[in-house]
Amino acid sequence: MRPRVLLLLWLATDLAFFAGLYALAYFIRVGFVLSTNFPFLPFLTTALVVAPVWLLVLGTTRTFALTRNQRTMRNAAYITYAALVGVALFTLAFYFRFKTSFQGVSRLLLLEAFALTAGGIWLWHLIFDVIRRMILRRSPPSFPTLIVGLTRESKSLIAQLNGHLNPLTPVAILDGQGTKETEVHGVPVLGKLDRLEETLVHKRITHVIQCSNLEQSLNLLSACRRRGITYMLLPSVLGIVERDERVESLEGHAVTVVGPEIRGRWFFR
Repeated sequence: MRPRVLLLLWLATDLAFFAGLYALAYFIRVGFVLSTNFPFLPFLTTALVVAPVWLLVLGTTRTFALTRNQRTMRNAAYITYAALVGVALFTLAFYFRFKTSFQGVSRLLLLEAFALTAGGIWLWHLIFDVIRRMILRRSPPSFPTLIVGLTRESKSLIAQLNGHLNPLTPVAILDGQGTKETEVHGVPVLGKLDRLEETLVHKRITHVIQCSNLEQSLNLLSACRRRGITYMLLPSVLGIVERDERVESLEGHAVTVVGPEIRGRWFFR
């Protein structure tokens, strides 16, 4: 329930910010007065009409995924792209709806609207990212996560998830071989994989991250599918430890790709 309400709030505030930033661009350019030569109401109604389409464009980039990190250059590029599409849509919509007032729309006004929406929406997403992480981690956590396998990689992962307040909250650890450790960074070690079903039910697990025990992949995946749980696999389980892998689609088939790093390639992935 909490993630759904949070997502709806996020979408609603983005719509409000989009229209509000266009209104701000109008007043910055025209002055904080209601001009009769270039009426404010048609300008605002056009922004309100375009806002849902702009939100849909931004949504196609998966920017609103609740587990996504908003503090990346890729995310900034997506928001900038959506802002550019929003300006184009606004220009077309205003022209066809209010041809007589279109002469009042200067190129500088459109440029200001673009800059404000690109920068303002990204800034709001950075702020909301902090709020979102804290809310989703409140007890009980929205995304309780099971860590399978106790290795150096899994310990590092748990430390990073907790340190960055990631929405995926580790609540339990199971290890196929067993271990003498009782907890890792505050996360309890509950035993071997024979307690998998019990742990999934008792801890209300929503995500499983496999960090070792490759031979147990099929069993883990089957258990996750039966219970509607998201299954994740660390590349280190497959022997990929350089963190230069990526997942792509090859004629509709998901494949893990490891290739030479080329500057700027992330933008085209």
